[in-house]
Amino acid sequence: MSDTTKHLIDCHVHLAALPDEGNGCYISPKMLKSPLFRFLLWKHNLSPHHPQQANRKYLDDLLNELRASRLVRQAVLLGMDGVYDKNGRLDWTHTEFLVANDYVFNTVQAHPDFFLAGPSINPQRGDAVEEVHRCAEAGAVLVKILPNSQGFDPADRRYRPFYRALAERNMPLLSHVGYEFSLIGRDQSLGEPDRLRTALDEGVTVIAAHACSYGLMVYERFFPTFCTLCATYPNFYADISSLTQPNRLKMLLLLRRHPELHDRLLFGTDYPLSVFHLAAWGRVRLRTLAHLIRTKNRFDRQVLVCRALGLSFRSLDEIADRLTPSGSSA
Repeated sequence: MSDTTKHLIDCHVHLAALPDEGNGCYISPKMLKSPLFRFLLWKHNLSPHHPQQANRKYLDDLLNELRASRLVRQAVLLGMDGVYDKNGRLDWTHTEFLVANDYVFNTVQAHPDFFLAGPSINPQRGDAVEEVHRCAEAGAVLVKILPNSQGFDPADRRYRPFYRALAERNMPLLSHVGYEFSLIGRDQSLGEPDRLRTALDEGVTVIAAHACSYGLMVYERFFPTFCTLCATYPNFYADISSLTQPNRLKMLLLLRRHPELHDRLLFGTDYPLSVFHLAAWGRVRLRTLAHLIRTKNRFDRQVLVCRALGLSFRSLDEIADRLTPSGSSA
């Protein structure tokens, strides 16, 4: 397909938001004071003292960049659920960051030509199964989880009813894999891709974020597991989000040598994170490298860097039953 065709869906775009007038979002004081969060606010020129303006600017910047993309037409906006206690109630003490599902849906409904809904549901919550069905009825195209920060083990068989509900509703499960940097990781072992077998065994279409990259520079301990899961489960996929980041380049360079795995890769960026062209240096022609450097749009640069390195991938609508080929809700 031509590089000038605007056809791709980005399945990994974060909808960040500051708490404002009952939008259901939350950021802990600890998170708000963290160096990383302060850097992100500075980089995107967002003021925590004016949440309504900051939220509007974040959304406007995202819309403008997506509109300007030559290759990507839609983005799945991801929510972020909180931590839940053993009784299935939201644990505000241990929740660092929460982007409410209703905020995701309201944003998507305001811009249906550009956004699709990817709510987040922690299976530990008491109403997890009910929330799956509610989100499905509201038009969600996938569900996002981040076990490291949400404090649950995705391999726990107690969550099988949750996974069965996802399978019944044909909603893919997008799970973070590897080390978690942006949010506080409670137990980094919860990001191991082998723990996704419980969901896979229940028939869920699972998308492992960051192509199963461990995320610690040159050490990619999960690559053999990635290969095994691809060989074992036809319902297992992975997105390429963040693979141009320096800490995940090893996985990108591994995958370019394994075209037999490319059919399982889906396009994603991990917006608002930056997209780097570092991996292309010394591996592509100078003219191609110059073109990558001149490409400032993050959506387009992610496509072009990966393709220049010989990495092919698919769009979410090619594997998600809840999407028609045109990308609208089924």
